[in-house]
Amino acid sequence: MTFAGFSAAQAQINLGERALGAVQKGITGFTFSDADAAALSKAAVDKMDAENKVAGPTDPYAIRLARVFGKYTKGDNYTLNYKVYLTKDVNAFATADGSVRVFSGLMDIMDDNELIAVIGHEIGHVNNHDSRDAMKAAYQKEALIDAAASQSNKVAAVTDSQLAKIGSAMIDSKYSRKQESEADLFAYEFMKKNGYDVNAEESAFRTLAKMSQSEESSFIDKMMSSHPDSNLRADTAKARAEKDGVYKTYTKKPIVNGALPVKKTTTKTTTTKKKTTTKK
Repeated sequence: MTFAGFSAAQAQINLGERALGAVQKGITGFTFSDADAAALSKAAVDKMDAENKVAGPTDPYAIRLARVFGKYTKGDNYTLNYKVYLTKDVNAFATADGSVRVFSGLMDIMDDNELIAVIGHEIGHVNNHDSRDAMKAAYQKEALIDAAASQSNKVAAVTDSQLAKIGSAMIDSKYSRKQESEADLFAYEFMKKNGYDVNAEESAFRTLAKMSQSEESSFIDKMMSSHPDSNLRADTAKARAEKDGVYKTYTKKPIVNGALPVKKTTTKTTTTKKKTTTKK
């Protein structure tokens, strides 16, 4: 599930009807590995990357994302790659193949620590295998509806139109409240482990809650409909910080898309007086 939601226009994956030789697995027990989920996810994400305006390596948004999160590419169950979609929508998502996509609209309202909380939540879904299970469910729904497939020992090859539906379902996955809470916890623990201000997680949720009360309320409410209430999630994050004895009201930092300005250092010049000795 995306952290905030996914614009329907951005989520379209129209791949035509060319057959893809995707997952070939026995139906009995329907084992679906991380590798299977990653293969299907990558095909859908590659297409979305081609159809969306992606920030290039010198773009200020891409520079900021690399600065904030680029050093975190590997976990126990995933390898990550990052890109920014240049769109005003407020969103971020991560898929089973480790693709992390962040919308520039989100980066415009979240400071670096809040952004880490948001992305950490999405990576939590990958780490916890939620993304794999969501892909499995989408695959079962779209690829196993063929009568021929149900009579075979192997799942039929996924067609382009089926992959389009799978891709859309992957982006719009509705995780359980338990999975969402566990992803929030993953983000909190990630921040704590890497020395970030965990109070930013509460702040990120408060920001979304405020947006839902503004003129953008219908848009935000629609995006957040499958998530627990933002204020409730903020309260949970605050309670965790209080339990750890580190809670304090979070002060939002300046948002800088691009490289941080280099701090000027002033070098003090010291003059030493040469001592003179008089011979007697």
